[in-house]
Amino acid sequence: MRLAWLLYRVSGRLKRRIGEAGRVSYSQCGEDMIARFVFDTLKLAKPSYLDIGAHHPSYLNNTRTFYEAGSSGVNIEPDPDLHARFVSERPRDMNLNIGIGIGDQAGELDFFVMSARTLNTFSAEEAQAAASNGRARIERTLKLPVRPVNEVLQAHFADAAPDFLSLDVEGLDLAILRALDFKRWRPKVVCVETIVYSAGREGRQVDGIEQHLLDCGYFVYADTHINKLFVDKAVW
Repeated sequence: MRLAWLLYRVSGRLKRRIGEAGRVSYSQCGEDMIARFVFDTLKLAKPSYLDIGAHHPSYLNNTRTFYEAGSSGVNIEPDPDLHARFVSERPRDMNLNIGIGIGDQAGELDFFVMSARTLNTFSAEEAQAAASNGRARIERTLKLPVRPVNEVLQAHFADAAPDFLSLDVEGLDLAILRALDFKRWRPKVVCVETIVYSAGREGRQVDGIEQHLLDCGYFVYADTHINKLFVDKAVW
C-alpha cells in the first residue's frame, strides 16, 4: 500500500510538472506553451506557422510542439547544416534554405556562421560584436540567397496568413517586422526576440519592436524577458 501511495504521489508531481496533457516545451523559456494556451483559447488545434530563423528542428524551437500535434508550416533556416536537419526531421514542413532580406531586398548576402550556432546572423555588426566580446567566433562566411518576407508569404501563405509567426534573426528582427505587410498577412500570434544580448545580463530591450507591433494592432500577451509574445487584438 505504501509503495502504491508513493507511486501515486510521484505521478501526481510529474503531471503537474509537464502538464495534464503531457506537453513538453521545446522553446527557450516556454514560449511554445504560452502560444499553445492562446491557440487553445482560440480553439485552434493545429495552427500553421512561419518560423524565421528556425535554428534547429527541436532544440530551442518554438514550433516543434505544434508540428508534433499535427500542424505544418514553413521553416526558414539559412545555415545549410541546420537546414538539412529540418529536411530530415520535419518532412511535413516546407523547409527553406534562405534568409529574409531587408525590405524588398533579394539576391545574396553574407551569412556569418558562428561557433555558437544560435548566434548565426546576416548582420556583420552582430557577428563582430559576438566575436569581440568572446561570445563566439566567426567560423565561416557564406553567400546565401535572401528573399523579402512578403514574397515568402505570397508564395506559401497566399490564401491566409500563418497563425503563428516566430522570429529570431539576431539583430534584424525589427527590420523584418517593418517590412511585413500586416494589412495583408496578420498572424494571430507573434513571438519575437526582444532582448539585446549582454554578458552582464543588463536585459536591455530592442528599441522599436514592441511599439511597432502595438501600432499594427497587437498587444503584449507575455514577456519571458528574452522573447515577447504578441496577440492580434481583433482576433482576441
